[in-house]
Amino acid sequence: MEIIKTIPENISKTRLDKACSKIFEEFSRSQLKKWILEGRILLNNEIASPKDIVNNNDEITLNPNIENKITWEPEKIDFEVLFENDNYLIIDKPIDLVMHPGAGCNKGTLANGLLFKYPELRTIPRAGIVHRLDKDTSGVLLVAKTERFRNYFVKLLQERKVKKLYKAVIVGKVIGSFEIKESIGRDKNNRTKMSVRPDGKEATTFVKLHESLKNYSLLDVTIESGRTHQIRVHLGSKKFPIIGDKTYNPSNNVAKDTPGELIDIIRAFPRQALHSFHLSFNDIDSNKIISYEAPLPEDIKNLVKTIKKHI
Repeated sequence: MEIIKTIPENISKTRLDKACSKIFEEFSRSQLKKWILEGRILLNNEIASPKDIVNNNDEITLNPNIENKITWEPEKIDFEVLFENDNYLIIDKPIDLVMHPGAGCNKGTLANGLLFKYPELRTIPRAGIVHRLDKDTSGVLLVAKTERFRNYFVKLLQERKVKKLYKAVIVGKVIGSFEIKESIGRDKNNRTKMSVRPDGKEATTFVKLHESLKNYSLLDVTIESGRTHQIRVHLGSKKFPIIGDKTYNPSNNVAKDTPGELIDIIRAFPRQALHSFHLSFNDIDSNKIISYEAPLPEDIKNLVKTIKKHI
């Protein structure tokens, strides 16, 4: 039986294990900590560490009756390392890869692959994963290799000092650039989705046209905040759904006057056409801005070429 509770303001800024002991008083603190480590307690629908800090309105999900234990065992998983130093890795995450074990996905994740290739990451919370990409979003991702750098990068994220640029292919004609500033929260009717909600967490997305494809567009998208499914939710809310997004474009909408052959190709695109293209931040030692990019993958490049061919 799944139990979902929200962190009240009076226990904001405390450790997850301490907060859980306050909101789940029917369970012992030791039992709750065990469930956190097993992945039976999720923070905003993600695996968390007992010492992670919770904030007001964070969502805590407890699955006390899950019998299949989540494993953080090393597994051989394919992923490309773009850059590596003593502090971190830069990965080009492939599609169809979940970030870490959790409810409904016990193994076969990036975290399992990281522990196989870098056993030393076992000492770092979440195997060094400090930010996330959705399963079918590809692209550049940073993994911390030391506790010192992990804490530094998390602080940068909290202070919104990390720049993330995404590429998205959407249905609709975008002109110029615009900002979407809409709060996001868990969808009231479908707990696996997020939606624009006035009582959600504030979120800001900046959208800029990269290339016009007649009634479709290739966009540059940056996010000031980092909410679950933020880009997908925000673009969908403005009637600019991402091609291939089965969650936020379930009807497989296409633009008017799209040729029949192109309709079939667009509706057959197997994942959301969203790619994490660029990541930049200030270096921990020199304080100089450093940047990394993951080239647009072949499937999205081919999609853009195909749309151009038919317009």
